[in-house]
Amino acid sequence: MKLDNVIAVRTGKKVYRDGDRTIKVFESGFSKADILNEALNQARIEETGLNIPKILEVSMVEGKWAIVSEYVEGKTLAQLMEENPDQIDKYLELFVDLQIEVHNKKAPLLNKLKDKMNRKISQAQLDATTRYDLHTRLEAMPKHNKVCHGDFNPSNIIIGEDGMPYILDWSHATQGNASADVARTYLLFRLAGDQPLADKYMDLFCKKSDTAKQYVQKWMPIVAASQSVKGKEDEREFLLSWVDVVDYE
Repeated sequence: MKLDNVIAVRTGKKVYRDGDRTIKVFESGFSKADILNEALNQARIEETGLNIPKILEVSMVEGKWAIVSEYVEGKTLAQLMEENPDQIDKYLELFVDLQIEVHNKKAPLLNKLKDKMNRKISQAQLDATTRYDLHTRLEAMPKHNKVCHGDFNPSNIIIGEDGMPYILDWSHATQGNASADVARTYLLFRLAGDQPLADKYMDLFCKKSDTAKQYVQKWMPIVAASQSVKGKEDEREFLLSWVDVVDYE
């Protein structure tokens, strides 16, 4: 296994290319349970028939855990959007279609979105009253069992040389309400500083999926609070500002 061609660097991990394989190597302090859960998520998503790089093995490399998957030659949707701003509408349409395709799948053995969010809200830097309101709101939301990616953004989609889109990074995958996944994607666009694209994405998703925008917006405080637990300080402040949207009754 060669580790001399770094293709991506993430917090706590590095991704290498070795021929037709991608090797994601985790830092030694990374949770073993989280690594094995990510591999299991990817294997379960494979079974849904979605077009994703297949997992090949989980192993140790130089004393560190690694997940080995198929390498897909191509460009991310984020790169294509940046290189071809005149085609942004076409790319956004593909992006939304792919997300709807994900939400149309079922994977009954995935962790439940609601359980994960309840845990995260309990850990959030919020006062007890706000946490109580968020838990109550989450419990009141409709219970669904759709596949949710959890980090669906244009950098996690590769358009292969054959023109086929591949969806990457299933470490945050759960089953639950699709509108929570949409709220997460909207907030990711906002965190990237692109409100016009975030608003255009939201309008297009709601139109294509026949979802009321108000319904997705009800998820915003819940998703923002759960996502605020990890991440950079400035991102945490931005996310927690969305929690103030909570309606006190």
